[in-house]
Amino acid sequence: MSMGTLERSAPSMFKQGPSALSQLVAYSALALFLMVADARFKVVEPVRQVVSTVLYPVQWAMVQPIRFFSGGVTYFDDLETAQQEAQEARQAMLAMAQRATQSDQLLQENEQLRQLLALRDRVTVPAKAAQVIYDTPDPYTRRVVIDKGQVAGVLAGSPVIDERGVLGQVTRVQPFLSEVRLLVDRDQAIPVLNQRTGERSVAYGDPSSLRSDAMELRFMPSNADVKEGDLLTTSGVDGVYPSGLPVAKVSKVERRAESAFARIYCEPVARLQGARHVMILEPMDKVLPDTPHAPEPPTAKRDDKSASRRSTDVRLPGQKEAKP
Repeated sequence: MSMGTLERSAPSMFKQGPSALSQLVAYSALALFLMVADARFKVVEPVRQVVSTVLYPVQWAMVQPIRFFSGGVTYFDDLETAQQEAQEARQAMLAMAQRATQSDQLLQENEQLRQLLALRDRVTVPAKAAQVIYDTPDPYTRRVVIDKGQVAGVLAGSPVIDERGVLGQVTRVQPFLSEVRLLVDRDQAIPVLNQRTGERSVAYGDPSSLRSDAMELRFMPSNADVKEGDLLTTSGVDGVYPSGLPVAKVSKVERRAESAFARIYCEPVARLQGARHVMILEPMDKVLPDTPHAPEPPTAKRDDKSASRRSTDVRLPGQKEAKP
């Protein structure tokens, strides 16, 4: 047999490579090694950046039809929403203009009445704008930190408000930061006035787990004239908060026959969650004039004759009164 007829290739039994199980183990080990190396040493980060740069035009071209279709669908919805909001804004502006006119008239009448009754002008409270940085990490208190401190002239005890109402009170002042205790903190209390009835009371923080971000009117008699929806404002009797600032609304009233007091729950008006920009007011005791001191009683001058006469009037027991 000639040499040309011999098969020079190896038999099929010698052509078999690694088994499927071996390939699975090898590729799994390689994948695990690449994942660990990328997580620890970022070895695949340059490759990922190159691939992302190369594929960006393709991704952009594939996304454009979807954006065009979604933009065309939402265009008419946005147009209708914008027209509706513009109509509502016009109506709100008309209502605000009417209220502004009435408010100007009331202010003029109030000023005339004050001049007629010779009352002093209303006190204007200075204010400073601040921004809330973060909430304190203490889970047992409700406090926030603002970006104004002693350098900006912030005083301890200053009221803090937002665009809706009273937010809390400054309790700790640092050179560049201040800590504000919110109204719902368990150690916080504020004198309030019921706008409907004119009755004064004190609202306390109620950070219970059942009612989050709530307040409570304590020591109110069970027959007190309080209804759901009543607006509570600052009364101004404490010398800290200016009067008339919105504080809370009555959300629930529980009257129990076995108790002499009612349980009155309130919801704060201010935005306690997510408040960003606030105003810091100076305490009223720094703005109001000093309290006049009571005049000292005049000292009685005694002459020698009256003193000697009173001294002779002293009698011992059993002694008769001397005739003049």
